Amino acid sequence: MNAFQQAQSAYSSVAAPIRTHRSTEYDAFAKVTRQLKLAASGHKKSVHELAQAIHDNRRLWTLLAVDVADDDNGLSPELRANIFYLAEFTQLHSRKVLKGEASVDALIEINASVMRGLRQREGAL
Repeated sequence: MNAFQQAQSAYSSVAAPIRTHRSTEYDAFAKVTRQLKLAASGHKKSVHELAQAIHDNRRLWTLLAVDVADDDNGLSPELRANIFYLAEFTQLHSRKVLKGEASVDALIEINASVMRGLRQREGAL
């Protein structure tokens, strides 16, 4: 291996993108939102896929609720309360979707709004 190849090998791992908490959160929302959209579409509509997508979305929102309920959370009290409220709404609305009483669209829109907020805040830093 020549000097160029050694240098390239040594620094190639440094070129990997740095992951932030916000980008990780964004990716988690993107994944579950994509699942919700696919499950709700006519293309792959099945009860099992919808139930799995809703379950994954609920897990994400439960994690967020636990995180914002922690006294050591650095977000503002107002933002923490808003996130907790959305987590509660997501739980309640998910039940309605599974019972066939509501559309999954509200869950998708909430997630999309959060994703937009995460992208805006990431760009502001």
